[in-house]
Amino acid sequence: MATLAFNKRAHFDYELEDHFEAGLVLNGAEVKSVKNGHLSLKGSFVTMHENELFLTNANISPYPFAKTSIAYDPTRSRKLLVKKSEIRSLVGKLHTKGLTLVPLRVYTKKRLIKLEFTIGRGKKAFDKRSDLAKKESKRNIERALKNA
Repeated sequence: MATLAFNKRAHFDYELEDHFEAGLVLNGAEVKSVKNGHLSLKGSFVTMHENELFLTNANISPYPFAKTSIAYDPTRSRKLLVKKSEIRSLVGKLHTKGLTLVPLRVYTKKRLIKLEFTIGRGKKAFDKRSDLAKKESKRNIERALKNA
């Protein structure tokens, strides 16, 4: 399993709960571009339309050696392949106020390209500051133990 892209802001901006795995529907040139690492999850999110999930606003750069059309949209919505039972459970959970679906990483599993996403609740500014303070104090303790 090789990680192709990672959403660095997800852990900072959201409290993460349940993790899910989904397949990505891509065309041939997009697959080659993703496997070469030309994918950004910055600012992307997962949306639900008519009981189907879509990865929205993820940027996949065009593959330079492919004969793509001029109208290629690198940030188009891409369908996610998820079991119906998982979608039904997500529908129930998303009716709770403040919950959203956050993409975490894109990786390969054998020859397939998968997306790991999670249910997240947005953090407030004071939550982010307390997380940073905890991280800083942990770093200081480790530094003190190393020097002792």
